[in-house]
Amino acid sequence: MIPRIDSLSRVGGRKTNDDTAAAWQREDSAWVYVGDGLGAYAGGKQASEAAGEALMELCRRGSMLSRMAQGAEAADQAVKAVQQRTGGDMKTTMVFLAAEGNRVRWMHVGDSRLYRFRDGKLLSQTQDHSVSQMAVRMGEITPQQIRFHPDRSRLLRALGADRCKPEISGEEALRQGDRFLLCTDGFWEYVTEEDMERTLVQAESPEAWLRDMERILTRRAPGDCDNYTAAAVFWGEAKPTLLARLRKAIESKESKRKRQR
Repeated sequence: MIPRIDSLSRVGGRKTNDDTAAAWQREDSAWVYVGDGLGAYAGGKQASEAAGEALMELCRRGSMLSRMAQGAEAADQAVKAVQQRTGGDMKTTMVFLAAEGNRVRWMHVGDSRLYRFRDGKLLSQTQDHSVSQMAVRMGEITPQQIRFHPDRSRLLRALGADRCKPEISGEEALRQGDRFLLCTDGFWEYVTEEDMERTLVQAESPEAWLRDMERILTRRAPGDCDNYTAAAVFWGEAKPTLLARLRKAIESKESKRKRQR
């Protein structure tokens, strides 16, 4: 199966875009990275770019399924090298997907997320390394309340920080029709999981899915919103949903009526 990938990255209401998205694709494999640089004045963009470049360099050398920890270490060291070179205190979040053949793994640090969908429904998602996520675990707030919690941006882990241990998934089977969304907090803050599912059902491509979700985001986000970045991966063809079948039937009837005129 040949994966289809697309991404977007916008500055939002900020002066600079500190987010980075990167991808590498070969035959039936795809490697995708999204990072949110921390500290605009301290070089957040340099941090997110350095981490992405380090990961993509490893991807070009071969399989990442058994080298996820090595990839995280390389990304962290790349950020720390930028710190040493510039004297800055830049850091970055990271979410990374390695899909190879019929197997997949992912890892993340911070509050950039990975969502996995199957048959149009959310199957799993990563858990943030943040103070607000800890509040969820302690039962103080609900997962939905993270989006606008006052401590949402207080991260417990990041690349370039003293605590940067990544959370790495186990190796899992890929299925035809699996969909993945990797995104920064500036994206998921305004696009809910329900929005993701609803737009996915109607999307025929990664580009269309991202476009529809971005429309939701731009309607809700204030003028001074954060940078936002997202990457979508479509693995093979999905089973036709009821809505998709109905839409196709309607289009077929309309086309038939036009021909009969």
